[in-house]
Amino acid sequence: MAVKSGHEMGNHSVNHPCSGNFPWSRNRTLEDYTLERMRAEPLDANSQIESLLGVTPKVYAYPCGMTFIGKGAYTKSFVPLVSELFRVGRGWLDEIPSDPIYVDMAQLTGMKMDNMTFDELLPIIENAKKNGQWLVLAGHETDEKGNQTTYLNALRELCRFATDPDNEIWIDPLEQWLNMWIKKETK
Repeated sequence: MAVKSGHEMGNHSVNHPCSGNFPWSRNRTLEDYTLERMRAEPLDANSQIESLLGVTPKVYAYPCGMTFIGKGAYTKSFVPLVSELFRVGRGWLDEIPSDPIYVDMAQLTGMKMDNMTFDELLPIIENAKKNGQWLVLAGHETDEKGNQTTYLNALRELCRFATDPDNEIWIDPLEQWLNMWIKKETK
């Protein structure tokens, strides 16, 4: 249903590897990953998504917003890997929306919307609009309460606000942003 409705299906890995600083991630810590092992994560997830939904994800959401593997002198970015495999990579818990002039589509900033009311989101939306930035709001499950939860009421109010033409808000799947951006850059 979501695919048929035009929703973008993204990739977030199979095992959701994060830093070992998260106790729940200790059996899949990015500090212990190699680039080869990291490459397998999104490729395996893509295969499963393709099998289940019939679409190939073009967008990747970095688990925990983290873009590294290894430790210390052996730390490496896997942003180039995501850039090779996907058209768009999105972060998490970033501080500012992306500026379309400076944006790296492999590292779009993703700003938290979990556990926030619409009244708390509105200044972020208005500020991005005023500055001509691309705001990617990122969240997790949807409900009315819970940790890392996008509140349904906030989501409803956001949709009402964004679909009101008077507010001049543009919402589209990330891949559509990229297509528009490429057209602009090639003119």
